Amino acid sequence: MEQQRILIGLAGDVMIGRGVSNSIAHTNYRYLWGNVLPLLKSTDLNIGNLETTLTHCTKKVLKVFNFRSEPLHVNALLEANFQLVNVANNHILDFGQDGMEDTLKTLNVAGIKHTGAGRNLAEATAPAFSEVKGLKLGMLGFTDNEPTWKAGPDSGGINYLNPENEEDRNTALADIRRLRPEVDFLVVSIHWGPNMREQPPAHFQAFAREMVQNGADLIHGHSAHIFQGIELFENRLILYDTGDFIDDYVVDSRLRNNLSFLYLLELENAKILSLKLVPTCIHNYKVNLAEGSDYEWCMKRVQQLSAVLGTRISHEGIITLS
Repeated sequence: MEQQRILIGLAGDVMIGRGVSNSIAHTNYRYLWGNVLPLLKSTDLNIGNLETTLTHCTKKVLKVFNFRSEPLHVNALLEANFQLVNVANNHILDFGQDGMEDTLKTLNVAGIKHTGAGRNLAEATAPAFSEVKGLKLGMLGFTDNEPTWKAGPDSGGINYLNPENEEDRNTALADIRRLRPEVDFLVVSIHWGPNMREQPPAHFQAFAREMVQNGADLIHGHSAHIFQGIELFENRLILYDTGDFIDDYVVDSRLRNNLSFLYLLELENAKILSLKLVPTCIHNYKVNLAEGSDYEWCMKRVQQLSAVLGTRISHEGIITLS
């Protein structure tokens, strides 16, 4: 049988609400992707954490930050080839149940698969599937943010888990084992931990490894707003945090939350061949390829953070698997 190579793009938080939404309204659906757009279009599909609602609802829930984008702005996601998104996070219910349901309906109409939230527990825990060149990819979405938003048997919300709770961990691991026989490649997308944490805590590392041992091929982490190190574990990849891909946030001068990567994952017959990290930089509601000192900062930082986890990354940003 002819071998099939597949290229998957992975991004961290994709926050197209607030200032980014206003920018889209005054430019176009391509503007915010800058000169990263050709790369985004070159992949077979892209995966990200959708860090906003897509709704006309204006009734905010009581919290510090509420993110909303016009439903039509889902076209920006389509323009950038985002075909699969995690919605288990601390913003999907920023405008209540109605805002969440609007978002999910908007994604459904656009044909963008999603996982991690729903009108009840069954929907919130259901995996999303995508088929690419004959490969069946499945994704589960989890978050440890906003425990009061946890979906119930008859109430909408998120697929919440507490990584320090044994029952929650066991439930998640059972979901992974249940999905494993149904797919060729299994992604766990998890929105976990506080903002601006530079390294994953020990219990996150232990749980990530457990998820791999129970059948996950890739852990796609996000939430810290800065990228963390990468671990190669049992020939699988754990991206503890993929940082911010697009947003309108204030930039921390030391932690540089405006810098991250587009992670390009190459597969052959459902096996990971390599991961290439392409440094990116957010400025003026737009993500571009990082250059010069920004490029060097990204590479040096991710090499340092990953070395602690036993992973070597070349200066070109490549991890090659055996």
